[in-house]
Amino acid sequence: MNFNQYKREISAAIAFAILLIVVGIASPSFFGVGNLTDLIVNNAPILLIAIGMTLVILLGEIDISVGSQFAVCSIAAGFLAKTGMPLPILFIFVLLTGAAMGALNGALIGWLRLPSIIVTLAMLVMWRDALRWFTEGAWVQNLPANFQWFGLGQTSGELLIVAIAFLLFVGFAWSLRNLVVGRKVYAVGSDPEAARLAGISSPNVVFWVFVIMGGLVGIAALLNAVRFSAIPGNSGIGLEMKAIAAVVVGGVAISGGRGTLIGTLIGVALLGTIGTALTFVGINPFWEKAIQGAIILAALVSDVALGRLEKNGKFNLAGAKAA
Repeated sequence: MNFNQYKREISAAIAFAILLIVVGIASPSFFGVGNLTDLIVNNAPILLIAIGMTLVILLGEIDISVGSQFAVCSIAAGFLAKTGMPLPILFIFVLLTGAAMGALNGALIGWLRLPSIIVTLAMLVMWRDALRWFTEGAWVQNLPANFQWFGLGQTSGELLIVAIAFLLFVGFAWSLRNLVVGRKVYAVGSDPEAARLAGISSPNVVFWVFVIMGGLVGIAALLNAVRFSAIPGNSGIGLEMKAIAAVVVGGVAISGGRGTLIGTLIGVALLGTIGTALTFVGINPFWEKAIQGAIILAALVSDVALGRLEKNGKFNLAGAKAA
């Protein structure tokens, strides 16, 4: 195993271990079964969104509209549930709702070559304001009993949510590493021109990655919605920050082309633990967002610095060989 290849993931894992040790010393009750279960279930939907965000960032793109998409899919799930729609069909409808919003992003970014930061910022505002107009700020309430926890009860429902998230994570991690489509994502993110010369259609890869991003948001929204008896119209606020922070702290290069889903899993675990850890050690949890922002900034600086070091190292090596 080449440890140097996974230095970013190892750094994130060490940071997570240190956090757990510090919290364990300051407040041993943090490791109670109930608290750990809540942490895992709460972060299962975030993991799905972070999987999609990993693919997007591997392309060298960004999607800051996922929070608004999450809200749209959550409200759609609530309204569809109240019509009595069977859960398997409801699942497909919500997934397609997210995929459709992702397809719009993908078409504008992949095929029309518009900047992803501008497109997704516009979509963030558009979907959020459209939803506010549609719901008038009201929550979706009086959800049917067979919708909450998929009608299985809390314990079985929690297991199902975690199992779905885990299976999707394993599937995407394996595909990204072993299938041709995964190699295409890395190729486009590393060098779009070289990918084009190799016969890879970069616009199509970008389009389908954003479709997958939207579909994963839809699944995540449904897994989150079934946990509650009512769905707020402002769901997903700040979700894009959590997903991006988790991905970059897990070692995915913001410039694209480098990173793994294992690193993203570690990043989700680390970022998902910080807020609860702050509460247990007596620090105001409002610091969580400031920490997320600092992590994104630190990852960007680190990415640029490592890129320059690697470039200089290659240059020096080439010079030594020439000499």
